[in-house]
Amino acid sequence: MPDPTAPLLHTLDPGGISWITLNRPAVLNALTPAQRDDLITLLEAATTDPAVRAVVLTATGKGFCTGADLRDTGPGTDTGPGTGTGTPPPADRRAGDIARTLKQGAQRLITAVLDCEKPVVAAVNGTAAGLGAHLALACDLVLAAESARFIEVFVRRGLVPDAGGAYLLPRLVGPQRAKELMFFGDALDATEAARLGLVNRVVPDADLERTTRAWANRLAAAPTRALALTKQLVNASLESDRTTALAAEAAAQEINMATADAREGVRAFVERRQPAFRGG
Repeated sequence: MPDPTAPLLHTLDPGGISWITLNRPAVLNALTPAQRDDLITLLEAATTDPAVRAVVLTATGKGFCTGADLRDTGPGTDTGPGTGTGTPPPADRRAGDIARTLKQGAQRLITAVLDCEKPVVAAVNGTAAGLGAHLALACDLVLAAESARFIEVFVRRGLVPDAGGAYLLPRLVGPQRAKELMFFGDALDATEAARLGLVNRVVPDADLERTTRAWANRLAAAPTRALALTKQLVNASLESDRTTALAAEAAAQEINMATADAREGVRAFVERRQPAFRGG
């Protein structure tokens, strides 16, 4: 039985859904380095565990994640913006320390979401700011409660956006809209976020868990390897020319046709029945 007071909750339900819940509601789920590293470990484990068919990332309380916990300055914490936590940089900081810490911290977390070979659904239950906003936007599908807000908070702190924000946002909303969000740092409500294409669907707060579970169940019942290859193709297409993208598509289909789920899908079509995908 998981400890309900743990800062990060994790369960794997019988349907193959890995539920990861940020659980520090008193600080609106600001991430500590330990939480961040545990989250990375769970995302990496989801890729290699055949029992996992889909991942849900959500949180408790009124905040999804308000970024790095700048109050956590105990032993072993990193320092610097967006990396997990931080104190003001010391005068004797060496050149490259902040960049190194970012690469090992916030950027590694965002990469873990993007590279996870299982579909990742964000269920945004409240404010998602800074690193927290980018954590949600890196997910494959984003469901938002009506109370959710997205804030590019970095400019308010005199900081450059990090945690992959300048990579993610222009690909979702275009460069000019991304600059507007990052230059002004205004809060974006869930409805406007959906209109801009940052969110797949907005639901009443009371329906967020139910809708998320329904979507996750559908993903968990889908052909797992085909979804992983589809995710790779779509993500890579944003940085590929047509020739490269079409070659990758052909190679992915070649790989996928050797899976048991592909064979089952074809058989089910011929036999005029619903396929029963097993994830293999």
